[in-house]
Parts: sequence; structure tokens; C-alpha cells
Amino acid sequence: MWDKLLRNRSAISGITREVLDTFGKLTPKLEHLAPTPLPDKALIIELLDDFLEVIYPGYFGRKFIETSHIEHHVTGLVDSIYERLAVEIYRSVRPGCAEATVVCTHCQQTAEEEALALLRKLPDLRSRLSADVQAAYDGDPAAKSVDEVIFAYPAIVAITIFRIAHELHLQGIPLLPRIMTEHAHSITGIDIHPGATIGRGFFIDHGTGVVIGETTVIGNDVKLYQGVTLGARSFAMDEEGRLIRGKKRHPTIEDDVVIYAGATILGGNTVIGQGSVIGGNVWLTHSIPPNTKYRNEA
Repeated sequence: MWDKLLRNRSAISGITREVLDTFGKLTPKLEHLAPTPLPDKALIIELLDDFLEVIYPGYFGRKFIETSHIEHHVTGLVDSIYERLAVEIYRSVRPGCAEATVVCTHCQQTAEEEALALLRKLPDLRSRLSADVQAAYDGDPAAKSVDEVIFAYPAIVAITIFRIAHELHLQGIPLLPRIMTEHAHSITGIDIHPGATIGRGFFIDHGTGVVIGETTVIGNDVKLYQGVTLGARSFAMDEEGRLIRGKKRHPTIEDDVVIYAGATILGGNTVIGQGSVIGGNVWLTHSIPPNTKYRNEA
């Protein structure tokens, strides 16, 4: 066996040379060879875990924190988040910078400022998420307590990570927001693009298979069930057949709407009016007026 492995070394060497020969020759390229590494997904996941602990102390991370120690505990977490978040933001913005030096002081300053900007939003984020938790408790008769909602509901994790990522998206930070929401997608089955706009008191019951596209606008006190897709009807192309990016492609869901399981609502011009109820397994590509109950015709 070992003789055979030794004999195959020359073949392995040849394969390696062939792989290396593709570097720099593919379009798009599949390698990032630069002095500054790209963001570290594992470290970003650790950051999200710490954000969850700051937002929901006693539920995530360290489970027992005495009231007398909470200030010290949260201060340490926020300090640590700031330092690591600044590094990951730097790694995100550096590839788009024209500065030729190995270390870019402008990108460093940007990273520090943007990390601080996100942390300043934490009080408002906690307020918004408190409304989401209340919506989950009020909207599910199976929920026995707020503790159960925070501990056990995948929607709370997905919405929390979305709200953090959305703020970074608004700040213009590349890569990080999508890495965050795709991590949430992988662990909850809920796919929310960080570019979506979602109001207060948002709840996704069960959650698995929900897809919310980049330009979706959702109002306040909206409830979705599993398998709902808020997607694009089609993709506009330019004269050369390339996707036109930045156009509104996904629907608008106004306040107080309920959308039941398996419904698919598509299109940037599609508006679901305030107070409407959309039945399960509906396929919709047109607007619905306010206070409408819409279901598939038998």
C-alpha cells in the first residue's frame, strides 16, 4: 500500500501543477490572493453569538449572570465585539480600496467608525426585537411564555441576525451582512436578504422555507407562516443580456398582513394592502387591496 502511495507522488505533483495553472486564468476567478484576507466566517459566527448574548443576556451565551455583575459582563462583551467587528469590517472594505499599501489607514478608520456606528444602534435594535418577541408570543397560542419564544423559536434567531445585518447593509458594508444572514439561513431554514426592509412586530411562525428577497418591503405587525416566498417575478436585463441590479423586484407587504403557509408572492409592483389575509399555497403576481381575504379559487 505505502509503495503505491509513494509511486503516486509524481501524479499528485502533476495534478497540483495543473490546478495551479488555472489560477488567474478563470473568469470569474476562484482565488483571493492578496495581503489582506477576506472576512473569516467562523469569527463572524462567533460575533453573532456575542451579539445575541448582549441583546438577550441570560438566554444566549452565559446563562447565569447576577444583576450586580451585568454591567461588567456586557461592557466586556461590547468591547470585544467592537475590536473583532472592526477587523472583519476592514477585511470587507479593503478589497474595494485603491490604496496600494499593505495596510490602509483609511480603511482602518472606516472600519472603526462603522463598527462603532453599529454598536450605537444596539439600544434601538433591542427595542425593535422586543416588539418582535412580543409579536411571536401574541401570535402563537402554543407559546407558553416569552422565555420559550426567545429560547426555542428559530424565527427569533433569524430576525435578530437579519436586523443586525440590515444595519450593516444600510451602512454600506460589503460581504458581512450576507455572510450573517446566510448563517441564519443555514441554522433556521429562514432566508432573509439583509437588504429587505421589515417593520416592527414581525413574526414568522414555524419558519422553515421562508424566503424574503432583497427589495421586499414589509410593514408593521406582519405575520408569515412556513414556506412563504416573497420573491422576484422576473429579472430585467440590459441590451447585452446582463442583469440590471438595484431595481425593486420583490413585493411590498403593508401593515397588519397575515400570509399563510406556502404562499408565493412575486414582483416589485405587487402590493398586499393593509390588513389583508393571504391564504395558503396562493400564487400571486398582482396587487391586493387593503382588508382583502385572498385564497385560491376551488
